[in-house]
Amino acid sequence: MAKRLISTRSMGYAQADKRIDILKQVALHGSISEAARSAGVSYKAAWQAIHTLTNLAGEPLVDSSVGGAGGGGARITPAGERLLQAADLMDEARRGVLAKLNAPQGAAAVGAPRTSMRNHLRCRVLGLDSGGARDPMVRVRLALDGGGELASLITRESAELLALAPGLPLLALAKATAVRVVPATDPTAVVGATGLAGRALRLSRGSQRDEVTLTLAGGQQLVGFADRPNRLRTGSRVTAWLDDTAVVLALAG
Repeated sequence: MAKRLISTRSMGYAQADKRIDILKQVALHGSISEAARSAGVSYKAAWQAIHTLTNLAGEPLVDSSVGGAGGGGARITPAGERLLQAADLMDEARRGVLAKLNAPQGAAAVGAPRTSMRNHLRCRVLGLDSGGARDPMVRVRLALDGGGELASLITRESAELLALAPGLPLLALAKATAVRVVPATDPTAVVGATGLAGRALRLSRGSQRDEVTLTLAGGQQLVGFADRPNRLRTGSRVTAWLDDTAVVLALAG
């Protein structure tokens, strides 16, 4: 049976991806619970990381059938070993490429995630809010580079795997279709969403809605849609509403 090719999707987007580290810890300790402790995450978060990597790789990476309760006896499969080898080689190659780049803009472009999401906003973590230790969701408050704030609602395990903490630089990603643009004079607030003030830079007219590219206060740009009819023009003051659940976080390093 032919081996599956290693996909770059299995590596994640950042050199510091916690998922690969957890898989390495499983190989080292032979236990999911020990791997979780070594990586500084919960047992549930460790399993989430392994499930995500397995789905991306398309084949089992960890065999825990020989273990008992608490995660003992887990071992990585040959596919898991190949993935770790590939991750090490890619990390070495990435460091070599980045070392040759002098311009900060170039380094950022190499490390940027490739997705269908058109909105990539540079930000830093302001704080994390939740309803307590048993609350499975965490609301991450973000400070956008240049000014403005945003929020993202994610699972507690995802916050652990990203090692989120105040000051950590991130990219906030969002589909353009998740951004609702309205005139700044519209007083209606959207529950569970964050409103970002800006000015319309470009408009592309459509039959039911217009695509709007707007410039935020700090200079970053955001793409969204405004329902028709509207009176928006280039230069119009607008508010872009972005649902907290539609904001995806990625490590910026």
